[in-house]
Amino acid sequence: MSDERGSQDEDLQNRLHAMETKLKRMRDQRNNYSELARRAADSRNAIQEQGKELRERIKEFLDKQKEIRLVAKTHQMKRDEIQNQIRELISQKKGKRDDNKGTKSVILQLSEAVGEIERIERQIMTDGTISLKKENSLLKVLKKLILKREELSPLVEDFNILTLDLGDMEGSIQLLKSEADSQHKMMIDAHNHADEIWDEIKPMFEERDFIKAEGDRLHEAFVEGRKNADEVHASIVEILKKVNEIRDEMKAEIEEGRLAIENHNKSVRESLTTPDKDENLANSLSDQLMETGSLTFGGTLGNDFATNSKTKGKKKSRKLGTSRGRKQ
Repeated sequence: MSDERGSQDEDLQNRLHAMETKLKRMRDQRNNYSELARRAADSRNAIQEQGKELRERIKEFLDKQKEIRLVAKTHQMKRDEIQNQIRELISQKKGKRDDNKGTKSVILQLSEAVGEIERIERQIMTDGTISLKKENSLLKVLKKLILKREELSPLVEDFNILTLDLGDMEGSIQLLKSEADSQHKMMIDAHNHADEIWDEIKPMFEERDFIKAEGDRLHEAFVEGRKNADEVHASIVEILKKVNEIRDEMKAEIEEGRLAIENHNKSVRESLTTPDKDENLANSLSDQLMETGSLTFGGTLGNDFATNSKTKGKKKSRKLGTSRGRKQ
């Protein structure tokens, strides 16, 4: 029995040692996975921060390029408006009139309004034959033209062009052509500047794409590291349960062995105790004597022992009477 128990204890010890060795190895493996995940996360965060700074720089360049493109678009609109007016002036010079005044350029409309205002004001001031009714009619037309001039002036100012002298058609056309060429040149220069900015942005886009791809790769490495660490940790938990079960079993075996030794020692002590030193036996005999008045030891009969006790305890009776005293 002792050999069998020793063999069981040894088997438990071997199993426990093997599991503890495996646990140490798995803890090291889990820690390695966690460290790899941490490094990947740190690298990912650093490169993502780098990507954020790069995206901000790209946005600044794009905003600047957008502003320049808008400037180019403004010069283009000015050029197109001036060219429209040049065509209208050429048509007027050739005697072709456009009855649809709504299609005229704002510059030409303003020039016509200013010329008509000057003509009416000059007529009112110099023509003494105008009747009161005619003068009131001219004043009403003049008021409308002044309102129109006020409406068109801000629009013309946006194109940075002076009103034209319609009395000098050829000079006005040449002035407009010169201004149209200037606006076209400024438009081209703005587009060239925007293209230069784009040339600076293109490498940034390539770097941005690389950083994004690298950030994605590092994030996947982080996720993979955490996944592996979690899987190993789950296995560690399972093995720890088994280790605790073995330890509990060994503890129970030790406790059982301890109780067996205590019981054995107690049995030995009891077998070596003599009757005169046995307190329990003395107490039992005392109780028996008090109850029955007799004791039984070994093979001695109770009656014999009682008889002998009574014989030994019997005394000769003494007669009581008057003594006459000793004879002399």
